[in-house]
Amino acid sequence: MKLVELTIPKMGESINEVKILKWLKKEGDFIKEEESILEVSTDKVDTEIPSLFQGKIKKIISKEGDIVQIGNPIAQIEAKDNDNDNDPIKLADELFNDAVESFSSEDKKIVNKKNESETNNFFSPLVLNIAKEENISINELEKINGSGKENRITKLDLIKYLDLKKSKSKNKKLKSRDNEKIIEPDRVRKLIAEKMVESKKISPHVTSFVDCDITKQMKDRSSIKNSFLKKHRIPLSINSIFIYALCRAIKKFPMINISYVNQKIIMKKNINIGLAVALDDGNLIVPILKNVESLTFIEINKKVNDLIVRARENKLIPDELTEGTYTMSNIGSFHNLMGTPIILQPQVAIMAFGEIKKTPCVIERKNKDEIQIRHKLILSHSYDHRVIDGALGGKFAERVSRTIKKMNIKKLIRLWNQV
Repeated sequence: MKLVELTIPKMGESINEVKILKWLKKEGDFIKEEESILEVSTDKVDTEIPSLFQGKIKKIISKEGDIVQIGNPIAQIEAKDNDNDNDPIKLADELFNDAVESFSSEDKKIVNKKNESETNNFFSPLVLNIAKEENISINELEKINGSGKENRITKLDLIKYLDLKKSKSKNKKLKSRDNEKIIEPDRVRKLIAEKMVESKKISPHVTSFVDCDITKQMKDRSSIKNSFLKKHRIPLSINSIFIYALCRAIKKFPMINISYVNQKIIMKKNINIGLAVALDDGNLIVPILKNVESLTFIEINKKVNDLIVRARENKLIPDELTEGTYTMSNIGSFHNLMGTPIILQPQVAIMAFGEIKKTPCVIERKNKDEIQIRHKLILSHSYDHRVIDGALGGKFAERVSRTIKKMNIKKLIRLWNQV
């Protein structure tokens, strides 16, 4: 092995220096001979520089943004002894010329053609490569205004042109129908849209559904809600029942209370449950009820009501919107039976509680079965299949259902002498 220097090759008449735009390789990377390793810019050309040698990049001498003279070294390469022993600058010139030769005859003509008229008809290999990928014809390239020397088109010029072209194409499609109205989403809606798309890209979602009998809890709540409201001046929220049950189930299944970041599982000691709240403007916000494991049922109820009121009055503080470890959504308030909620990253699960409806059910007895009218709802549990399998996701949903069914609201309130 030998240590050789990679230099900037000659790049045409009157070009004495280049600006390094981007390194395509980093120190320690293995490179092949003639493989492009960096992008450079001059007042005439934006192009890629190929390596003269096969080997490993030992050291990068010139950094991104540096101005380097033609012929000066930019990197050290640990190359094989039998690699090119010829003059490196001469070899670099040959490789650059070979890169130009690799284009089609039409492109080659344009690359080598000098400005003989008022139109800009010199295009760098890099610009031509991008144009080919984006199906931009030579005629279309000639119509683009360049910002380089003698109005030549740079890589940035072409990217800006492509962005503008795509933007106009979108607007044209949106305006093509006279019977439609285009509405610009507000900042919150755009943020929600971005987060939802991001979550679906990151996490493979699976949703399990479990029904839940909440008959006793609805009767208990109905019997004490007026006296509770009179004494505490806040309603006895159905969401408090759900959050209490979620907390108890998470204690039983702590692997639900995790995040998955950089291929690492991060277990959370505290249980911080987010509650999705619909706002009057049609947007959604998720305040966080923190340290639920340390709260009594009454404290949960108080905090839930407070968060919902202040969320709708836009009075939440930033700290109340962060560090959630699990999220719930009461879609039953909109008369939805079930859904497939989207996980809030970097959490790994979310549960939607459907509408509570009176339903005829078969009740199994020792002697014979009975049909009764019961209050029931469906729990929809979405979870990240990278770290939560169907067994864990399904068992957790069933545990929440069973916890709700066994809850004794009156007893929970009496324990803390609140009624």
